Amino acid sequence: MDSYPVNPEHMRAPDHLTREEIQKSLDELDSKIKVLKGRAHATTADSNHTYHEHIAGLEKKRELIASKMADAKDDNHSTWQDLRDGLDKLKDEINRIFK
Repeated sequence: MDSYPVNPEHMRAPDHLTREEIQKSLDELDSKIKVLKGRAHATTADSNHTYHEHIAGLEKKRELIASKMADAKDDNHSTWQDLRDGLDKLKDEINRIFK
């Protein structure tokens, strides 16, 4: 098995997730972090493990994905607002044509 040092600065969040996918990702990351914290507490102090580094990396990824939750909310609102505005303009133009 290949091992590499987990570095929180190298974490990234996937792009173009829906609000539901973002929430699912956050829930999964919370679960993984909880399991890793349990494992880290169960190991001896001198053991050679990278649980703490892995936890830090997952927490950074969770932070990045959580920031996308606010962006998804804003994007969703602006998309619906843009659609509504476009439909209103189309309705006005149709009314002008037939009057």
